[in-house]
Amino acid sequence: MDSGQKTENIIRVENLAVAYGDRIVLDDVNLQVRRGETMVIVGGSGCGKSTLLRHMIGLHRPESGRIYIKGRDITSLDEEKLSEILRKVGVVFQSSALFNSISVGDNVALPLREHTRLEESTIQIMTKIKLDMVGLSGYEEYMPSELSGGMRKRAAFARAISMDPEILYCDEPSAGLDPIVAAGLDQLILKLKKALKMTIVVVTHEMASMYTIADRVIMLHGGKVIFSGTLEEFKNCSHERVRQFIERRPEEYGEDEIGRYARALTSNSF
Repeated sequence: MDSGQKTENIIRVENLAVAYGDRIVLDDVNLQVRRGETMVIVGGSGCGKSTLLRHMIGLHRPESGRIYIKGRDITSLDEEKLSEILRKVGVVFQSSALFNSISVGDNVALPLREHTRLEESTIQIMTKIKLDMVGLSGYEEYMPSELSGGMRKRAAFARAISMDPEILYCDEPSAGLDPIVAAGLDQLILKLKKALKMTIVVVTHEMASMYTIADRVIMLHGGKVIFSGTLEEFKNCSHERVRQFIERRPEEYGEDEIGRYARALTSNSF
């Protein structure tokens, strides 16, 4: 990768704001993702990570702010032009989002059948190649229900890369998986990035995963970006909320009725 590629911002979010009723979910979010890097978005539950990702993917239109992919403002495009841009974007959803009524091979082939005019024989070859890349060679005829959770997630990766995307978005890719399977997915992300030269954006709360795959890190808290920088800068950041996240320190809650009742039970005094 040359120095020009390293500095080009392939994704740019400017002044993004999202609210659900009176609840502010994202508040003036700004970030850039450089071509060829893996950007990991972290933060506590409910901080706006998945909402941010859905807007970056183009699934939702923001109330205010702009999102650019390769210099084009996707918030102002009509459905046809947005679809054209998103054909070079792959998405791995938290639930895998495979269609249970069709085979694994047909799930992977679906984008190719819908968005290209390739011969079916070529689609079949490409499907086999993508399944082999994610370690699922020979599983074309299996149904999603016949796969383990980790295998379903790998199948979702195969479908996401079926059209050789320039950008890959991953929403909590290791959610609900044991540490060994999750570590395998981290290695898969590294492998795919190297093989396909993709820019990757991953939303996660898994620290081990972040340490393995991240080039740069964005941390959200209360809908705001409280940190943006390299992985090493994140590890050494002195911001209190970042330190709490890294050190896995719990919130300090005030005394409440449950706490008083629990102490009363243990002391046998009412």
